[in-house]
Amino acid sequence: MTAVPDAAELRSLTRELLAAHPPATTPRTDFLRARFDAGLAWVHYPVGLGGLDAPRSLQAVVDAELQAAGAPDNDPRRIGIGLGMAAPTVLAYGTEDVKERFLKPLWVGEEVWCQLFSEPGAGSDLAALGTRAVRDGDEWVVNGQKVWTSSAHVARWAILIARTDPDLPKHRGITYFICDMSDPGVEVRPLRQITGEAEFNEVFLTDVRIPDAHRLGEVGDGWRVAQTTLMNERVSIGGARIPREGGMIGPVARTWRERPELRTHDLHRRLLDLWVDSEVARLTGERLRQQLVAGQPGPEGSAMKLGFARLNQAISGLEVELLGDEGLLYDDWTMRRPELVDFTGREAGYRYLRSKGNSIEGGTTEVLLNIVAERVLGLPSEPRNDKDVAWKDLAR
Repeated sequence: MTAVPDAAELRSLTRELLAAHPPATTPRTDFLRARFDAGLAWVHYPVGLGGLDAPRSLQAVVDAELQAAGAPDNDPRRIGIGLGMAAPTVLAYGTEDVKERFLKPLWVGEEVWCQLFSEPGAGSDLAALGTRAVRDGDEWVVNGQKVWTSSAHVARWAILIARTDPDLPKHRGITYFICDMSDPGVEVRPLRQITGEAEFNEVFLTDVRIPDAHRLGEVGDGWRVAQTTLMNERVSIGGARIPREGGMIGPVARTWRERPELRTHDLHRRLLDLWVDSEVARLTGERLRQQLVAGQPGPEGSAMKLGFARLNQAISGLEVELLGDEGLLYDDWTMRRPELVDFTGREAGYRYLRSKGNSIEGGTTEVLLNIVAERVLGLPSEPRNDKDVAWKDLAR
């Protein structure tokens, strides 16, 4: 194999994997571990960490071969936080020991991850967070509260930012950690949503001890490390690869075709507009993923996530109008604790309610508008009078 494999070499390696571990007879987890060890998990990652230092664009070659052979995937929706947010940050800032410890079980899906960023008083203004981490020898003792934590009730690990120096301005003095969610000082409480389920949580941290070896980046440099996470998060939310009529537009288009008695001229016009917008968003996502081949995601991911939220809400609203009274119903209002959100596999009423959260999760619409204005369009930043004020002196 050449230093950087090409498409033909990747096809050959994938076929060798399939021959040595036939999907029909190999247990799912064993197959995924073997795929990781072969460097075919994410081919653009380094050798030994599930990759082959190949161009990111060649992952599609591997995936196509595996899909044709009926090989199992790693259920990416279930472990999306780990794949889309934790892994790129661990790769960029983790020590070699940290990378070797966490990346394989993360990708295989043996360990679910969550994100401990937002707090009751630090949501849109994340840098104002107050959770404290105090050094105690080779460990850090963490106390505080986090909120809106998806999958905390099933997570084994969390990416966490905490304040380590309150004497510095709010964007400094923050440090980034990997937190063990099985620690006895971690308490997870469900937050019931408008849909009736509790996919989000609030998390209380009481004297949680984190080894310094689980710190990502330098002490006090957590805000910069967190930007890697957030930019990748917005790409993973707004730029997911979907087929034509995938995502939210698919169920509406199917209903339109299958139930002509519901059609009106006005709804037809609006559906066409949203179908075109969905296709534009899908193709823009493809372009964004092509840009990622050349480096880390930038602020363009914020624009994609912003468009994703607005489009989902418009489509779900149209779907409810199309179905009339029927659109207000869905069959499960119990206090469920799902591992992941299923937008397309549920009823229209569920999609309408759940899509309201799209403008909050992964960065609020208001924050993302500022990011696009300042970092994409080059407009002046909003005036800020707290940039040079110590965090402990800020009004709260």
